Amino acid sequence: MLPTAKIGPYTLPNPLIVAPMAGVTDRPFRLLCRRMGAGLAVSEMVIADSKLWHTRKSRTRLNHEGEPEPRSVQIAGGDPEMLADAARQNAEFGAQIIDINMGCPAKKVCNKAAGSALMKDEKLVRAILEAVVKAVDVPVTLKMRTGWDRDNRNAPVIARMAEDAGIQALAVHGRTRADKYNGDAEYDTIAEVKASVGIPVFANGDITTPEKARQVLSHTGADGLLIGRGAQGRPWIFREILHYLETGEHLPQPPMDEVERILAGHLEELHRFYGELMGVRIARKHVGWYLQSHDDSKQFRQRFNAIDDALEQKDSIAQYFAGLRNGEVFAA
Repeated sequence: MLPTAKIGPYTLPNPLIVAPMAGVTDRPFRLLCRRMGAGLAVSEMVIADSKLWHTRKSRTRLNHEGEPEPRSVQIAGGDPEMLADAARQNAEFGAQIIDINMGCPAKKVCNKAAGSALMKDEKLVRAILEAVVKAVDVPVTLKMRTGWDRDNRNAPVIARMAEDAGIQALAVHGRTRADKYNGDAEYDTIAEVKASVGIPVFANGDITTPEKARQVLSHTGADGLLIGRGAQGRPWIFREILHYLETGEHLPQPPMDEVERILAGHLEELHRFYGELMGVRIARKHVGWYLQSHDDSKQFRQRFNAIDDALEQKDSIAQYFAGLRNGEVFAA
C-alpha cells in the first residue's frame, strides 16, 4: 500500500519525488521523470540573489513552461531577507511550492554559508525559515542532511524548529554535510526526524532499486522518497518502484526500443530547451548515464563527447542502438 503524500494543499499523485540536483533536474528532465511516474519533480536550485538571475543558467532554471502542478522551486542562500525575496519572486513566476536548500554539500555553496553549511548555525536556520514562510502564501518545504558531521546530527532539532516555523514538509538526505556523497546513507536519523514531527517527511539517499525503496520507507516510516542519482540515465526507476510497492512484483527491464525512444526524446528536448550549442554539451552527461551499463569500454561515449552537432548526436545514438539490436533488453 502506497503512503499518501501531501504538501500543504497538494496531494501528490504518488510519494516519489525527483530530488533537486544542480545541473541535472532541468525542465526536460523533470518533465521526463513525471512522464515516467514521479509524483513531483523539484527544480534545480536557484541562487537567492536575484541580481544574478539575468544569467543564462538562472533563466533556464526559472523556466517552468508546461510543467504539471504543483511546481516546486528550490532556492539556496544564507541571508534570510534575500531568501524571502527570492521566494516571493519565484511565487510570482508561478512556483507553487518553495523548497529551501540546506542539503547541498558542494564546497562552492557551503563556502558561502548556504546549503548544508547552514545546519551549523541553528539561530540563522530559524531566521531563514521564519522569513521565507512569512514572505509567501504558498507552502514552504525544507531539504536538509542529517547534520553537520557524524558527531553533530542535529536534523531532529532543525526538523522541530522547521515545523514550529510553518514549514509544510521535510526532505532528509541520509548523510551529513561532512560525508558529502561518500559511504552509505544511514536512515536511523531520518526515522528519528519522522518520529519527532507531525509534518510529512521524505527520505533521500541511495535509493536505487525497488527493494531499497520499500526498505527505506519501512525503516524510516517516511511519507515518501526523494530519488536523485538513482534516476540519472534511468528515469523509468519511478514506475519500477511504484509497481513494486503496489504489487510486490518487478516490472521487466525496458526493451531496448523503448530506451532508445526515451533517450532520443530526451536529446531532442535538451537541444530545443538550451539551443544547439549548450544542448549538445549538456546532452553528453545524460547519454553517459544512460549507457554506463552497456558501453563498458566507454569507446562510444568518448566518440559521442567529441560531437558538436545536434543532428550528428541524434544519428550516432540511432547507429549505436542499431548495432546493439538483436532481441535483447537494455540492462539497467
